[in-house]
Amino acid sequence: MTDRRIAAAVLSRSGDHARPYGASSPLAVKTLNLADPRPGEVLVRIDAAGICHSDLSVINGDRPRPMPMALGHEAAGTVLALGDPDEPGLAVGDRVVLVFLPSCGQCPACLSGEGYLCAPAAAANGRGELIRGGSRLRSAEAGAVHHHLGVSAFATQAVVDRRSLVKVDADIPPETAALFGCAVLTGVGAVMNTARVRPGESVTVYGLGGVGLAALLGALASGAQPVHVIDPAPEKRALALELGAASAHAPDDDEGAAGSDVVIETVGKAAVLARAYASARRGGRVVTVGLPNPAEQLSINALSLVAEGKTLMGSYMGSSIPSRDIPRYIALWRAGRLPVERLLSSVGTLEEINELMDRLAEGKAIRQVIVPGW
Repeated sequence: MTDRRIAAAVLSRSGDHARPYGASSPLAVKTLNLADPRPGEVLVRIDAAGICHSDLSVINGDRPRPMPMALGHEAAGTVLALGDPDEPGLAVGDRVVLVFLPSCGQCPACLSGEGYLCAPAAAANGRGELIRGGSRLRSAEAGAVHHHLGVSAFATQAVVDRRSLVKVDADIPPETAALFGCAVLTGVGAVMNTARVRPGESVTVYGLGGVGLAALLGALASGAQPVHVIDPAPEKRALALELGAASAHAPDDDEGAAGSDVVIETVGKAAVLARAYASARRGGRVVTVGLPNPAEQLSINALSLVAEGKTLMGSYMGSSIPSRDIPRYIALWRAGRLPVERLLSSVGTLEEINELMDRLAEGKAIRQVIVPGW
């Protein structure tokens, strides 16, 4: 076994970082040692990595994780080496999309076709390890460095489990391909898999980050009409209208979006989820994909679940099976029905990571992508 030196954005402490992050620099680009992939693992060159609110939530302390940790969980890359040279269906040079939850294939959830609820994978993610155990990252100062959601994509290279990636066609631009690993998988999946939106149903989407706008695209691709959106940012509301939303509302002016068959909440705030639940029609379905701070509590009228016949559903990873759904969503993208590239706000470098986090925290960006270089 040999180690290679890579550059990666490392967080040493979760929470208590002063804003702007461009000044306090919670993420430090460091040189790390990356071990060779073990059997069942893959060495990947990171070609593009998307910046998601789940990354920001580790920085600001909403999602505590073991430290130090190399962040990043949404990416596209190129296979550089296989831990098992005879790995079926994968070869050096293949383009892959990385996903933030592998599946063991053996637990009750996986055997029931619900790999997105895989308990061993979720536990490994919580420990900051790969699903086969341990870390492949080390620093000279801190020793072992934890993996973020089995990926750690804000880096020049990564070692991931074979089950944390999906092979895709090489002609997809990496900046676009990366978005399929989280924003599209989560947002489109919440609409198509969790809510199972049918043609002609009305949909309201709360929050227009990458996941929320992907949910809008998924609703339109499913034939939903009308589709309403709610977000405080005028420029995001304008983009949603360009993409096909019937109406766009500020949070304090959302009465025109009330009464939908399906409501998708992507903000990650209990108060927003309560408002989203209240806005659904009698018999409506409410799906939440947001990840609020664990201390937040949801308060709804308990009687309404029965008296109004509403359904409240959580959706992790869009209830998606990545190996099944990413090819489906890419096919819709090729057909022009999921213009995912419209979610891309900007492309930056690894060295700009803290400033890009500021833009995300300020609500000024949808999906920013970094191209780490190598």
